Parts: sequence; structure tokens; C-alpha cells
Amino acid sequence: MTDNQNPRPDREPRIKRRDADDAIRDEPVLRDSFQRFVAQRGKVPNLFRVAAHRPQIAHTLAEHMRAVMETGDVPSVLKELISVRVSQINNCEY
Repeated sequence: MTDNQNPRPDREPRIKRRDADDAIRDEPVLRDSFQRFVAQRGKVPNLFRVAAHRPQIAHTLAEHMRAVMETGDVPSVLKELISVRVSQINNCEY
């Protein structure tokens, strides 16, 4: 399955994801945060590729996530597990 292929062909995605490389090239405000995602995760999460249609929002969203996930007393790995579990409970496609 390619990165842009719809995992649920019976439903069209509501908002198309921007290609991460195009977004990095076209939107300087996204460059640092998207490159950080690639370095840390191997790819830019779909949430941020959708938000890239509004670069300033995508940038502040990434900075907010970084502040939540990389600070505080709760380990980042536990925060990741919690986010996965909440997605499962809400029947989200994570």
C-alpha cells in the first residue's frame, strides 16, 4: 500500500494529505518540524500532512505535540501508549 492509498476504499478521505516532501519544499515554516518527524519516526504522521494545507497551524500543532510529548514527568513512551489506546477506544484509524 502506498502512503497516499486509501486504506478504506469504500470511503473517500475527506481531506487529502499533502506530500511531506512537497510541503517541506514549499513551506519553510514546516521544514524543521517535518524533518524532525522524519528523523524521529521515519515519516511525517498523517495528521500533520493534512494540517499542512494550513502551514502555520501544522507548525504550531507540531510544536504543541512536542511540548506535550517531550516535557513533564510522564515518560514519552507511556504518552504514546495512551494516545494509541485512546485512538482504539474511539475506533480511530491510527
